[in-house]
Amino acid sequence: MQGNTDVMSRAEDVADQFLRVTKHYLPHLARLCLVSTFLEDGVRMWFQWSLQRDYIDRMWGAGFVLASLFVFINLVGQLSGCVLVLSRNFVSYACYGLFVIIALQTLAYNILWDAHFLMRNLALGGGLLLLLAENRSDGRSMFAGVPTMGENSPKQYMQLGGRVLLTLMFMTLLNFEASFFSIVQDLVGTALMLLVAVGFKTKLAALTLVLWLLAMNVYMHPFWTVSSNKAMHDYMKYDFFQTQSVIGGLLLLVALGPGGVSMDAHKKKW
Repeated sequence: MQGNTDVMSRAEDVADQFLRVTKHYLPHLARLCLVSTFLEDGVRMWFQWSLQRDYIDRMWGAGFVLASLFVFINLVGQLSGCVLVLSRNFVSYACYGLFVIIALQTLAYNILWDAHFLMRNLALGGGLLLLLAENRSDGRSMFAGVPTMGENSPKQYMQLGGRVLLTLMFMTLLNFEASFFSIVQDLVGTALMLLVAVGFKTKLAALTLVLWLLAMNVYMHPFWTVSSNKAMHDYMKYDFFQTQSVIGGLLLLVALGPGGVSMDAHKKKW
């Protein structure tokens, strides 16, 4: 028992040292990773304008004008949102716009009825919630003597919602196979998901998940090995950048912390 405690303590020391070294540029890297799927998809809308327009027209019978408007909104909305987030201008409005894009794509591409893609989109929304929380002030009162909202502030619940939604990404990676490797991977992944969701040892668990996701992403979605004229190339590229965005959300969680509605925050009071 003591040995396990020592290992955990050393791991937390390594995580703290990593944060001290990277604290100045980790949030920038997190934001870049977080918006990477929107950036890639916006660029794809430009190069596949006709293909995307024709798909929406066939799927919904929307006609040339409405289908073109859909592609235009996706292109401009995603690219402008990325620029605003990365430049740290009107970040809240950029996040709201990207939320709209997620909802629009969920409906337009029938993702609502596909559990795999729906969970990935919800995880992406979790990353945006954390970005909103990072951009939000702590809610200190302007008036002396007026109590602050403390851990009941909207920021704390944004962090809670972001943590919970981020874990949905890992549910899409569970194998439920009988092999030893798959069982260990599922058990470890589930344990880390629960730690992030409840906010216990959050930074260490989130950093571990970042490393795990990076390895899984390269292994499972090597789109660069597939010819660009094959449909599988776009599918793998889409999954790759969505996973990168969730990695960005986890890095933002590491930089921002789990918030007041978490076990890490409450154990300080015990």
